[in-house]
Amino acid sequence: MKFKYIFLIAWCTFSVALDQLTKLYVHTRFQLGESIAVIENYFNITYVRNPGAAFGFLAESHPQFREIFFLSVPPIVMIIIYFILRSAPDKDRWQIFALSNIFGGAIGNYIDRIRFRYVIDFLDFHYYNKYSWPAFNIADSAIVLGVIILTILMWTEKKSAAKPVAAGS
Repeated sequence: MKFKYIFLIAWCTFSVALDQLTKLYVHTRFQLGESIAVIENYFNITYVRNPGAAFGFLAESHPQFREIFFLSVPPIVMIIIYFILRSAPDKDRWQIFALSNIFGGAIGNYIDRIRFRYVIDFLDFHYYNKYSWPAFNIADSAIVLGVIILTILMWTEKKSAAKPVAAGS
C-alpha cells in the first residue's frame, strides 16, 4: 500500500479519535453553555451546540434543508479529497498531510451530525469577553489547518510557475 493511503488512514484515525474523545468529554462533563476559563480573559472551554457550519453558517436555515445538506455534502467532499489524493505524488508530503487533515476533520464533524444533528464545539477564544471568535473543535482545527496548507502550497506553486526561466538554462 502506498504511503499516502497509509498516512491518510493513520492520521484520520488519530485526528478523529482525538476529536471524538474531546467532544465526548465536553458533552458528558459540561452542561450546555457551561464555560471554564483555561487562560483567564483569553481562552475558555465552553460547551456549544452548532447546528450550522463554521461560524454558524446555515444555523438559522430550515432544519430539513440543513439536515439534508450537512448529511450529503461531507461524503461528497471526502470523495473529492480521495480523488485529489490519488493524483498526489507520494513525495508531496505537505499536500498529503493537508488533505488528510481535511478528510479527518470532515469525518469528525460528520460523526456528530449523524449522532446528534449538530456539532459539539468547545474551544472558545476571546479577548476579555469583549471580542470573541466563534467556538470550534478539533475537527474544525484540522480542516482549517489543511485548507491553510493547501492555500500556501497553491500560492507557492503559482509563484514559482510565474518566475521566468533564466536564459541559457
